[in-house]
Amino acid sequence: MPHQPLIDSADLRARLQSDTPPIVLDCSNELSDADAGLAQYEAGHIPGARHVSLQHTLSGKRTGLNGRNPLPDASVFCSAMGAMGIAHDTQVVAYDDAGGLYAARLWWLLQWIGHAAVAVLDGGLASWHAAGQAVTQETPPPSAATLHLRAPLVQTVAYEDLRSNLDQPRWLVLDARGADRFRGENETLEARAGHMPGARNRPFRENLDANGRFKSAAQLRREFHALTGGRPGDAIVSQCGSGVSACHNILAMEIAGLHGVALYPGSWSEWSARADTPIAVLDD
Repeated sequence: MPHQPLIDSADLRARLQSDTPPIVLDCSNELSDADAGLAQYEAGHIPGARHVSLQHTLSGKRTGLNGRNPLPDASVFCSAMGAMGIAHDTQVVAYDDAGGLYAARLWWLLQWIGHAAVAVLDGGLASWHAAGQAVTQETPPPSAATLHLRAPLVQTVAYEDLRSNLDQPRWLVLDARGADRFRGENETLEARAGHMPGARNRPFRENLDANGRFKSAAQLRREFHALTGGRPGDAIVSQCGSGVSACHNILAMEIAGLHGVALYPGSWSEWSARADTPIAVLDD
């Protein structure tokens, strides 16, 4: 299939019955409970799906200054995906039950290791249920494959890049956190509250419609252009609390045709952990 960022339940069902079914990865997770995602998976998942842990697979080791969910080592992540049965020509479909929050992180990470054939199930597990499709508690047998690390298909920026960006603006930063945390209210996760000076707020859930599916490409494009002043994708950096929901905004912008948006992996959890970083607490 062409490398589209989204797939619907009907298309996924048909492809699972084909001669070359995709590898389906269940990304059920919770930021605050490392065991909750696996429990959700074991309670019922799309047949053939394998579970992927946010804390153990989709994140790396914390140093205290690199954020709450730093990127994993690229080679280690690549090996983990190979162990799931993903080869270079394998189509991957990621889903979750959180509006695509964790599935978007996997979608981004696979492109980060150079794997383009990945899509997110639009509407997630809820859309699978709504289509009348069955779930199972059976775990698929092991199916390892060879997957080599290749050049990244997505961009990142580092803390130092964004510090320099304050004085010589190159990118507009979009913050995917809720509006209250962006304003500096109800901050319970980080040591300091607020947002990066000059950043604008785009809560990731605004990418979804009332049914929990992504809005149309045209609507997303209108909304992002209104927020960014029509900037192209490569003039935008996406960040959030810890680099997870920021991937959801990148996925939404990709759907909207805004390509080349960069991720700040450490996001607010890294920025706010450094005592010398400037912070804004009111909307700029």
